[in-house]
Amino acid sequence: MATSSRTFSDVRNVILSAHKNTGAQDKVGFYDTWAENYEQDVALLDYRAPLLAAECVSSFFKGDREKAAVLDVACGTGLVSAHLKKMGFRHFVGIDGSLKMLELAKKTGLYQQLTLCLLGQEEIPVKSETYDIVIIVGALSVGQVPLTVIRELWDATKPGGYVCMTTRGNTDNQEYKAELEQMIRALEEEQKWSRVTVVEVEEWEKAVSEQDSKYIPGAIYLYQKGFKCSP
Repeated sequence: MATSSRTFSDVRNVILSAHKNTGAQDKVGFYDTWAENYEQDVALLDYRAPLLAAECVSSFFKGDREKAAVLDVACGTGLVSAHLKKMGFRHFVGIDGSLKMLELAKKTGLYQQLTLCLLGQEEIPVKSETYDIVIIVGALSVGQVPLTVIRELWDATKPGGYVCMTTRGNTDNQEYKAELEQMIRALEEEQKWSRVTVVEVEEWEKAVSEQDSKYIPGAIYLYQKGFKCSP
């Protein structure tokens, strides 16, 4: 059961401790331990990314929401899919590297399927060109998911489907953000996908590092896969 009296200081200490764990298995252990308090903690953090990303997808998606297949990558406890369901989407498949997070996601009843996968260490276990929407929120940042996963997100998306990605704009993540944007542009130059919108957000979540103040910024990238792309 989640601790009810947690404070922002508790959350800050948890997040800063994650930066000390560099190995993939260390990260899994961190999220397994954090799972119980995760949703309460991100609320204290005023973590807006799941809602903002869902709103971005919703504002541009023109297809049948009740039939659209959504792949929620690094789904955690299900925050993103919960928002998308309120916006009319119904079919969700979730992937995450933390078994404890997936156990909590299962309890929501949102997902038709949930799969344990350590992103960057294992290929995303889905068929190519299966999903109308592929979304990854929160995991694309330094020390988390490597950028090699970007092409896997593209591969899982149906021609004409959408890929939604987010990252943080805090001081420690600037290099990763620049490399992410370079990879996104490279796929655009290869005509794999086209830019729908990029949204820079000033108040993404409360800052926890002394290098940042008040809120850190973040960004949402929404791209549409081409109809005549080849791998």
